[in-house]
Amino acid sequence: MIELLVFDVDGCLTDGGIMYGNGDQEEFKVFNVKDGFGIVAWMKLGKKSAIITGRGSRVVERRAKELGISYLYQNVKNKKAVLEEILRAENLSFENVAAIGDDLNDLALLRSVALSFAPNDALPLVKREVSVVLSRNGGHGAVREMIDYVVASENLSEAFVNPWL
Repeated sequence: MIELLVFDVDGCLTDGGIMYGNGDQEEFKVFNVKDGFGIVAWMKLGKKSAIITGRGSRVVERRAKELGISYLYQNVKNKKAVLEEILRAENLSFENVAAIGDDLNDLALLRSVALSFAPNDALPLVKREVSVVLSRNGGHGAVREMIDYVVASENLSEAFVNPWL
């Protein structure tokens, strides 16, 4: 049973674009509201979520806090090792994890989990390695599509919808 969803940021939760303002600390990213709503709905099932990303950003920290994401790790070089820490803390195994990634730094983590996903615009090598290639691009509902897939495959559709009725 999937208990933890793991998300990459750039190219998955966003389209991979980074916009800088005039100030040294001004960075902008666009997140998809439907992705965020799906994450919140997933956690209403009593499940966990994690962001493990190779870059650091106050914008990502703000988004994770806003959504109530259980774990946030930024500036990560070895994503699989960080996931192992989370699994120990939660007393879970790789079989309890679904993850989404789009580039080379996601491969080791994606290869280790029960269900792996890539946005439609992911690196071709990553798309060949994952369980499911999504129809949506990163930042344009790919994470929500992933969540909907996991919810359906775990027979949680009714429980996923009920809190909103």
